[in-house]
Amino acid sequence: MTALLPQVLNLLLQFLDSFGFLILSAVGLAIIFGMMGVINLAHGEFITVGAYGTALSYHAGLPLVAAMVVGVATTTVFGLILEFTVVRRLYGRLLDSMVATWGISLIMIQGLRVVFGSSLDSIGTPLGNIQYGTFSYSTYRLLLAGASLALLGALYWMFTATEFGTRARATIQDEEMSRALGVDTNRMYLLTFGIGSALAGLTGALYAPTMTIVPGMGSTFLVEAFVTVVVGGASVLVGTTGAGVLLGAINALFSNLFGTFAGRMALLVTTILIIRILPQGITGLLNQIREEEA
Repeated sequence: MTALLPQVLNLLLQFLDSFGFLILSAVGLAIIFGMMGVINLAHGEFITVGAYGTALSYHAGLPLVAAMVVGVATTTVFGLILEFTVVRRLYGRLLDSMVATWGISLIMIQGLRVVFGSSLDSIGTPLGNIQYGTFSYSTYRLLLAGASLALLGALYWMFTATEFGTRARATIQDEEMSRALGVDTNRMYLLTFGIGSALAGLTGALYAPTMTIVPGMGSTFLVEAFVTVVVGGASVLVGTTGAGVLLGAINALFSNLFGTFAGRMALLVTTILIIRILPQGITGLLNQIREEEA
């Protein structure tokens, strides 16, 4: 039993690490897609902007937490400008929005490479390691899992207990009726896109100390984000959380047994199976259960 404990602990910590990564990667994309019907293929590059803003501010002399705030603020402003100038004209045009945001992602990658070069100096992971005998694990990565849970709680409160949340949900359910009742739907879309951008920036800021900061780093997040959103379905919170738990467990198990590559392949295979069995994802399954119970 004593010999088995480090393996169980390692599996648990890998699950928390994977869950946190999936949730933080996907939640900004899920909000923009779930509430606005826009598939933002530049989501990974939004995360990159957050990481670059954090790293540049940190190397300029700011404390790490303050540098993260700068990274989030930079991404939020960038997202608001992009929504006002480009995305606003693409609502209801799913394929057009995908092509446009894909083009934006390519421009951003090359722009960062031209301006800042092939990479930035790393920040270094803070807080050291948790030690248990010969077993050690990064304290900061465990903190990221806690941050993902706190973020889900904050979003649940915002969308269920605030006036903004009520107006946002009304806009999603019936835009024309909401506008007739006095809701400024254009403003709601702008704010929603800003929130999704801020969450992407937060992800980049939080993971900046753990990664090599390069212009193409957004692709590391984009695949996991889309997989999580597809598996979760339309519900921003319930679906994304359920997908994070399921995919996090699968990734942790296969990565622990067979390596990181096997974990990523298991995520993709699981996604294919769920799309085949549950076209509307976990959200669709839960809605079906509710309807049967009613």
